[in-house]
Amino acid sequence: MIPANDTKVTEFILSGLTDCPHLQVPLFFIFLAMYTVTLVGNFGLIILIRMDLHLHTPMYYFLSHLAFVDICYSSVIIPQMLVHILEEEKTIGFSRCVAQLCFFVVFGITECLLLAVMAYDRYVAICKPLLYPVIMCRRTCGWLVAGSYAVSVLHAVTHATFILAFSFCRANIINHYFCDILSFLALSCSDTHIYEVVVFALVSTNCLSTMTIIFFSYIYILPTILRICSPEGRRKAFSTCAPHLSVVTMFYGAILFMYLRPSSTNTLAEDKVTTLFYTVMTPMLNPFIYSLRNREVKIAMKRALHRLQ
Repeated sequence: MIPANDTKVTEFILSGLTDCPHLQVPLFFIFLAMYTVTLVGNFGLIILIRMDLHLHTPMYYFLSHLAFVDICYSSVIIPQMLVHILEEEKTIGFSRCVAQLCFFVVFGITECLLLAVMAYDRYVAICKPLLYPVIMCRRTCGWLVAGSYAVSVLHAVTHATFILAFSFCRANIINHYFCDILSFLALSCSDTHIYEVVVFALVSTNCLSTMTIIFFSYIYILPTILRICSPEGRRKAFSTCAPHLSVVTMFYGAILFMYLRPSSTNTLAEDKVTTLFYTVMTPMLNPFIYSLRNREVKIAMKRALHRLQ
C-alpha cells in the first residue's frame, strides 16, 4: 500500500444515476417523495411503539431500532443524491466520501444484525413461550441491540483503516450515486487485492452468519406454528413472522446479488439498480410491511387514531 500522505486526489465526482438531463428533475421529485415517505413511515412507527403500552415488548423494541436504522441508512445516501441530481458539478471531498462509506457500513451491518436478532426473538416467543420473559428480558434486549451497533462500528473502522492507507492518484470519477466500496476501490492506484478479500470475507461472514440464525430460527418456528391447534393462534403467530420474512427476503436478496456474484458479471447499471433496493426501497417499505401485515400494529394504529378524534 502507498501511504495516505501520497494521496493526490482530494475530491471525487459522483456520476449519479443517469446522464440524461431530461430525467434529472423527475428523478429529484421521485426520490424526494420516497425519502419523505421513508421519514414519515419510520418516525411514525417509532412514535406509535413509544406511545402504545401494548407494543412495549422485545419484538417492537427491536422494530423501533430497525426503523431508526432505516432513517439513518437512507439519510446517509438520499439527501446528498438529491442535491447532486440538480447540480452540474457532483463533487464530494475525500473525507466526506470516506465518512459516507463508513456510515453506510455501520447502518447496513446493524440492519443485518437486527434482522437476525428479531428472528431469534420470534423463535423464543413461539417455541419457548414460557421462558420468553426470562430469556428476552430488558437487559438481554439492550445487550443485543448494543452489540449490533458495536459490531457494525468495528466493521466500519476496519474499512476506514484500509481506505485511508490507499493512494488515489488516477481518475476521480466514481461511477455511482454514492461512495460505494466497490466503485471507490476502482479509483485507487494502490494494491487493493488484500482489501478486496477482506471486503468479501466481511460481507460473507456477516450475511452467512445472520442468515444462518434466521434460517434455523424459522426451521423451528414453522413446525411449531403448524402444531398450534387454534386457527386464531396460528394466524397471530404468522402475522408476527410474515413481515419479518418479507423484509429479510428483500434486504438480503439485494445484498447477496450485489456483493457475492462474480465480478466478471458486474455491470454499472445493474449495480446502481440493485443498490437502490437496499438503500432506498427497503427503508421506505419496511414500516408499511410491518404496519399492514402485523395485526398488533394495525390495532395500535386504530387506538392512536381513536385518541386523536
